[in-house]
Parts: sequence; C-alpha cells; structure tokens
Amino acid sequence: MSDAVSEDRSAIIALVNNWAVWRDAGDWDRFRTVWHDDGHMMATWFQGSADAFIEASRKGWEKGVSILHFLGGVAIDVVGPRAIAQTKMTISQRGEVHGVTCDVVCTGRFYDFLENRAGRWGFVLRQPIYEKDRLDPVDPAAKLELDQEMLRCFPEGYRHLAYLQTQIGYDVKRDMPGLRGPEVEALYRRGRAWLDGKSAT
Repeated sequence: MSDAVSEDRSAIIALVNNWAVWRDAGDWDRFRTVWHDDGHMMATWFQGSADAFIEASRKGWEKGVSILHFLGGVAIDVVGPRAIAQTKMTISQRGEVHGVTCDVVCTGRFYDFLENRAGRWGFVLRQPIYEKDRLDPVDPAAKLELDQEMLRCFPEGYRHLAYLQTQIGYDVKRDMPGLRGPEVEALYRRGRAWLDGKSAT
C-alpha cells in the first residue's frame, strides 16, 4: 500500500469516527465539518441534505431523543479522490413503546460515499445497511406486547427500530437496504459506479 493511500485510509477512518462522536455528543459545529456542502444522509427516520439532517438531529437532541452509535471494523476502497467505506456499527435508541421505556439495538453497516476535495475528505452520501435488531424493556419486569401486524410492516433488519421510531412520531422509510436483497445489491452497484466516477445519487 502506498503512503498516499495509507494517509487517505487514516483520514477516512478519522472522519468516520468523528461522525459518530460529534453527532452523539451534540457537537453540531464540528459535526458539520465532516460533510461536503452537497452531502446527503439516508436513515430510517430522515432522508435529505446534511444541513437538514444536522438541524433535525439538533431538534431531536433538544427534545430528548436518544440515539447512539457504536463502531466496529472498517473496510475502505480508494480510487483516486473517491472512496467507499463500510463500517460495522450498532445503533442504540431509547424511547417509549406503549408506555414502556425500551432500548432497541440495531446492528449493521454504514456504507459511505466519500470524496477528497481540495485536500479534504468528506461525506457525500451516508447510507446505513440494517442487518438485524431487537427491542427490550429497560425494566426487565415490565410487560410489553407489540402489535405483530405493525411489526411485520417493516423490513426484518430494522423492524424493531422502526416500531420504536414510529411510536415516538417519526415517519419511517420502509425500503432501506438490509443484509440481503435487491436494495443492498443496488447500493453495491451505486458504490462501484461512484468509484468509476459517476454520481452518488
């Protein structure tokens, strides 16, 4: 691996780490610096520009919405000034479901379209891949019964996360990529096209 590619990989890993730390800490000014001006975020509860995502995250933070991110291994493909990074991650969210305080944990990957512009790497598009999840009452003695018909309306990889987010008022997107299937295969094709010089969207 050349020194230049090694430096690119190190910068991208730092970017991915900073996204999680600054977003979860509510450090909105520094969080903005990881994005390019035309950056976009895709999530179960939000799809739109980086600026709109930051504002929506800030408003949720002020209302007490609790969403945390934990990161694992990362794989990075760099082609010139462009890169695709995949990072193992877990999303942890706390909220009320039918009057019971619950934690939902969703495991998956961040699939990131990145570009080096004027010597600075930044996010152009972040698309999570949702692989599996679970939901548990914070109080193990609490009684909770989920609406099974509603639960089955959401994809398997994030149905409990979607259930909780719907309960607290979010309109959840129902065709996000999971571990397998046409949505994630289409995402992989977009990633290859991005490295070939095409648009991320």
